[in-house]
Amino acid sequence: MTESPSVLSEFKDGVQTITLNRPDRLNAFNEDMHLALRGHLAAAAKSVETRAVLLTGAGRAFCAGQDLADEQMDAADAPPDLGYTLETFYNPLIRQIRALEKPVICAVNGVAAGAGANIALACDIVLAAQSAKFIQAFSKIGLIPDAGGSWLLPRLIGEARAKALALTAEPLQAQSAADWGLIWKALPDDSLMEEAQTLAKQLAGGATTGLALTKQLMQEAAGQSLDEHLDRERDAQQQAGRTNDYREGVAAFMEKRPARFSGT
Repeated sequence: MTESPSVLSEFKDGVQTITLNRPDRLNAFNEDMHLALRGHLAAAAKSVETRAVLLTGAGRAFCAGQDLADEQMDAADAPPDLGYTLETFYNPLIRQIRALEKPVICAVNGVAAGAGANIALACDIVLAAQSAKFIQAFSKIGLIPDAGGSWLLPRLIGEARAKALALTAEPLQAQSAADWGLIWKALPDDSLMEEAQTLAKQLAGGATTGLALTKQLMQEAAGQSLDEHLDRERDAQQQAGRTNDYREGVAAFMEKRPARFSGT
């Protein structure tokens, strides 16, 4: 795993809390931050003890996207290869978040702009502080929504709203994002982290295989016919039904007590 002060990681109660930590740059991404975040996510994926991941940012922003200081160019310079940047850094990160077989909760503590907004939206459950804003800032610098933005936005909020956000780069307040179904909840700033940690701990105590399969099925559904998806549900339910957690869940239901899931 890549160790770096630009990304902090802490483990407690089955939850790996990962914090983007370049507050002086509004947690904008450079190469070091990319590699560090991916390293922590890879470690969480391999860890049996880690059963949920909580992603947030330090300071007054969640993430301002790409650190444009890394992309500065003079008029005489050849154009940068932004496709290389996406293929090398952002696309693997989005795929990693979506493929992680554990719930990923994002606590958006401040502005989430550009790729920073779309990294948040790639997570499984997104909570945001009331003061937070989501900004598809790409059109302001002549670019297109990346980090999965042009795929995620229309699926989450429909084509009309997605196009308007992307073309105008108008900031969307957290409460509006929740009302539109872009995120799960907007919360008072002073209770965001407490509620995010409570949710992460709750999911970490859940039936890990069942949660992972639910995540996978939801993500696959848009690209499948009903017949194809019914077959996938059958296979996933067969897998879930063979876990110790299913056995425990049924026993707890019959005995009218809380289930004590082991994640196996």
